[in-house]
Amino acid sequence: MTILEFHVVTIFPEMFESPFAHSIIRRGQDSGALRIDIHNLRDFTHDKHRMTDDTPYGGGPGMVMKVEPLVEAIETVRGNGPVLLMSPQGERFNQKMAQELAGEERLTIVCGRYEGFDERVRPFVDREISIGDYILTGGEIAAMAVIDSVSRLVPGVLGDSESLTEETFSDSLIEYPHYTRPDSFRGMEVPEVLLSGNHEEIRKWRRREAIKRTLERRSDLLDGLELSGEDEEMLKEIRGGK
Repeated sequence: MTILEFHVVTIFPEMFESPFAHSIIRRGQDSGALRIDIHNLRDFTHDKHRMTDDTPYGGGPGMVMKVEPLVEAIETVRGNGPVLLMSPQGERFNQKMAQELAGEERLTIVCGRYEGFDERVRPFVDREISIGDYILTGGEIAAMAVIDSVSRLVPGVLGDSESLTEETFSDSLIEYPHYTRPDSFRGMEVPEVLLSGNHEEIRKWRRREAIKRTLERRSDLLDGLELSGEDEEMLKEIRGGK
């Protein structure tokens, strides 16, 4: 059985208690497919006040996370897997990266706070990751997003593995529309093809809708994407070329 271990270094370990105690992530832990250990950065300090931050050299507002406890925590926790530093300066997290990380056996995630890290911590990490171009109060929420996204790709965590292959971004396309009962709601009808029982026509409809929705909402995802001949014909038709 595939097992993925997450080791999170944070000064607020209590933030992780509720998010990972429910739903799919909880089931993944109960089944043994996932292990999530939270490490308090203050446990790696050696002063009576357990300080993890200090004022920046050169002056300026805010506090900077100290290098000594961070490096001690990384060296103690990391094991045989990569260390990920949650940072707004990092590479943009996406589904492709989630798939890469899901292939690891162990991931150490370091959460930042305040004005950032002492620069000297960077040689001790393998990868810096950002979940978007905006500022959060700390790396904890970003770490939760990464763990959630990666965990769903670990075999045994989701009940239906086929759902992984059809989700938004799984093949760089936005997912097709979904419908369930009732057939009609306030004048809005379920597309007839989905009620037809014709699996091939349903497949084609879903693929066309995924391409159409991607073109309308995230056309940038189509740039450089390798499309099949059938996909190209659908795209041409959607664009009005046929």
